[in-house]
Order: sequence, then C-alpha cells, then structure tokens
Amino acid sequence: MLYWLTELSDGGDFFNLFRYITFRAGGAFLTALIFGFLFGLPLINVLRKRQGKGQPIRTDGPEGHFVKAGTPTMGGLLIIGALVTSTLLWARLDNPFVWMVLFVTMAFAAIGFADDYAKVSKQNTAGVPGKVRLLLGFLIAGVAGFWAAQYHPPELSYQLALPIFKDTLINMSFLFIPFVMIVIVGAANAVNLTDGLDGLAIMPVMIATSTLGVIAYAVGRVDFTEYLDVHYVPGTGEILIFAAGVVGGGLGFLWYNAPPAAVFMGDTGSLALGGALGAIAVATKHEIVLGIVGGLFVVEAMSVIIQVLYFKRTGKRVFLMAPIHHHYEKKGWAEPTIVIRFWIISLILAIIGLATLKVR
Repeated sequence: MLYWLTELSDGGDFFNLFRYITFRAGGAFLTALIFGFLFGLPLINVLRKRQGKGQPIRTDGPEGHFVKAGTPTMGGLLIIGALVTSTLLWARLDNPFVWMVLFVTMAFAAIGFADDYAKVSKQNTAGVPGKVRLLLGFLIAGVAGFWAAQYHPPELSYQLALPIFKDTLINMSFLFIPFVMIVIVGAANAVNLTDGLDGLAIMPVMIATSTLGVIAYAVGRVDFTEYLDVHYVPGTGEILIFAAGVVGGGLGFLWYNAPPAAVFMGDTGSLALGGALGAIAVATKHEIVLGIVGGLFVVEAMSVIIQVLYFKRTGKRVFLMAPIHHHYEKKGWAEPTIVIRFWIISLILAIIGLATLKVR
C-alpha cells in the first residue's frame, strides 16, 4: 500500500525510498514486531478467558507436559495478524506472488483455526479429522500451484529447477500441480509436527523464512541471477517483505512463547507458516532447496512416518516417542536443551541452503 507513495516522489526525496524492496522489508519487519508487542498480551488474555482449560494435553505424552495444562492456544493468530498487516502495508499489492503466498497462508490458518477450535471446545486432541484437513490442504495447494505456474516465465512454467545444476530443468507437465500439492501440504504438516515444545517451531520457521526471503529477493533481480547463475523469476523480490513480516511477527510471538510459554502457536500458526514456506519455495522455483533449508521439519515428519510404518510392521518402535523431539525428552534431555540445539541445526541447514545459490 505504501509503495504508492512513490508517485509523490521526484526521484530524490524521502518518498523515493519506498521504491526499494529492502527499505520496505525493514518497514514490514518493524511493523510486524510492534504489532506483536502491542497485541500479544491482550490476545493472550482474550484466549485465556475464552478457552478456559486451554489446549488439551496428550495423556500419552511426556510427563513434563502436564504442567502446561491450561495454557491457551491459537497464538498463531498473533503471527498471522502481524504478517498480514505488515505485508498489506508495505508490499506492492499488484504483485501476484504476494497474493499467492498470502492466500496459502490465510487458507491454512483457517484450517488450523478450525482444528484448534474443535480441540478446545471439545477438550480433546482429536480436532478436525485428518482426512478432511489433508483434502482441504491439497485443494488449496493445487490452486496455488496453478496460480504460480501462470506467472512464472514461460521457460520455467511447469518446470522443476534443480539446485547446483544451473542449466537443468525437468519438465513436469501435468505432474507439476500434484508435486506442488505435496510440497505445500508436506511443509504445512511438517511444521505442525515440529510445534511440540515451547519455542521449538517458531525460530526454525523464522530462520527458514528469512533464508527463502533472501532467495526470493535474489531470483527476483536480473543482475543477481546473472551473477549467481540462477533462474530469474520476475516479481518474487516482493516476497522478501512477506518474509520480513513473518520474522517480525515471529519474534513478537516468541516473546510470549519462550519457556515457560504463556501461549501456544497451535495449528492456526503452524499450518499457516508451514504452508507459507511451501508457497514461497514454489514461487521462487526452489522447492528442493526448501527440503534443505527446512531440513529440521523434514526430519521431524520422517520420524513420525518411520515410527508408524515400523510399528505397524513389527509392533516395535524405532524411537521412544515421535516426533523426534519427544524421543530426546524421553531420553532425559531438558526441554530448553532440545529447543536450542534444534535451533542451531536449523541455522546450519539454512546456511547450506543459501550456499546452493552460488555452488553451480
């Protein structure tokens, strides 16, 4: 919205700053951060009053989690409110990729909100049936995939770009949309599975979003893509503003989610943020790099898949408990130790993901 202030500029005044994506990204970050600090406590008070007993705690979970009973959930509303407000305020609203990412984020937030509401109102951990959530997620992701393909350059549309191999494109044709559906839904559910300890999910989300935001900015500039030898996708630079909103809103949320958490993100936040990561990767043609940058989420999801499949086949468990962060809880690791070590792993993976921009 504020981008249109550039129409008041003569090319050498303050209003000219609004032409620069980096300036507006900084504005989006600060806007989202202030939003989080201003509305965090009032939102928590409302959620606590409305939810009563708060998020139901799994009876088969780690014993240490029972002390968290009564903690309100749906804290993702704070992040979503912050990033949507900052994006609408600072991004170019004629950019199709911005709207595509916002669409995915808001749609998955709606699914997560319905799931959280069902859990809180019924006071059980079942929520919305998993098949319903997956069906809705796949429909949303399918729309997003078709949307992105229409605005990708013709030479990239319906193609899969490979990191490191600069000239390699795989023509996926009609398989591109199903592939996108798997990427976005997989990312959404992987982040959802990671959200099991205070502060565990939000920091890796911020790290991954920051990394993808930098990638979006790079592939949206023809000069950067020529230097880095990556595919040019016009318009993706504006996604950096959305990413800045996620980081600002995420920090505002983390202020209240730090151990001991005053509020949980809930599916409202985790599904939305995971879906956003998948959508950014699709928009920038970096779907495979998402698997590196978001490697922690991949490991968390795979630990659940391995546990379920192995148990069905043998009746035994590979991990003491899945997702894998609960495995380390069962082994006696303190919750802050798990959280901080997983943060470190996320940062390492993000650096490796960024390195793929130059390794050609």
